[in-house]
Amino acid sequence: MFDWLPEFLSPQRLWSLLALPLLIVVYLVLLRLKKRVSLRFTNTGVLNRVVGGQRRWTRHVAVAMALASLVALALAWAQPLGTEMERRERATVIMVVDTSQSMQATDVEPSRLEAAKSEAQLFINELPESYNVALVALNGAPSVRMPPSTDRGALSRALGALQLADGTAIGGAIDEALGAIALAPPPADGEEPAPAMIVLLSDGSNTDGADPAQAVARAAEEEVPIHTIAFGTENGYVDIDGKRESVAPDFAALQQISEATGGRAETADSAESLRDAYQDLESTFGYEEVKKPITAQYAFAALGFAIIAALGAVMMAARWPK
Repeated sequence: MFDWLPEFLSPQRLWSLLALPLLIVVYLVLLRLKKRVSLRFTNTGVLNRVVGGQRRWTRHVAVAMALASLVALALAWAQPLGTEMERRERATVIMVVDTSQSMQATDVEPSRLEAAKSEAQLFINELPESYNVALVALNGAPSVRMPPSTDRGALSRALGALQLADGTAIGGAIDEALGAIALAPPPADGEEPAPAMIVLLSDGSNTDGADPAQAVARAAEEEVPIHTIAFGTENGYVDIDGKRESVAPDFAALQQISEATGGRAETADSAESLRDAYQDLESTFGYEEVKKPITAQYAFAALGFAIIAALGAVMMAARWPK
């Protein structure tokens, strides 16, 4: 019935508005008493000189504005709530970090793996504390090193403990990441499942396991975007068993994964640009409506009405030259 009214944090205080009809009755009674006094004063010429050229509308406007100010103050006292769009504070982020031998390349200082771990930590630190974050190691035998949790200390220790390993099974790592999402705490009754995303940090060269296409299709079906960050340079190399091998990143492979799942593909040739890529990825989270106090708006309205009422009172009291 009153959909135009906001919600209130302290609705019981709205009972103070019942004083408004009482004040109106008092005002009407005073008007009638004033008329009776005016009728007893028969010399209207002298009366006009005494009270000045008051206009009835000025008096009514001043009183109306004073009453409006009291109404606004009463509403402000009840702590009205407005609706604002705020970043969703529930989300599950799966960090997939490539730990294959190619990550020891030093074309990104101090090495691809150490740069990835450092920048992943910076990104995690900027996430809201309520986000559940998990860690998956990408190598020939991908595994969940940290299930979804808000324990940032444990996550940091798991990230720092990542070591180089043989092989790169991107499809298996994506499967592990999707499985980790299911390990996140269930939503409360009536709440929708928290949104999830995967951040895949790799040089993009799949060498083990099945073709990643099947795992990518599963992520797309479950509406989990995979954001990829390919880093390294075309001149990157590693020395394995005394043999120098080129490990140029496979940008095309990572871009296909992102496009197929509705994610974004980024490149980062240095720690600084990698950090920028992570900051951009934060914008992928949605927003939700949140109730917040808007008491100040009603307080300012009350002040505005009070100022108009005061000006009206001044106009009634002043004797303007004719």
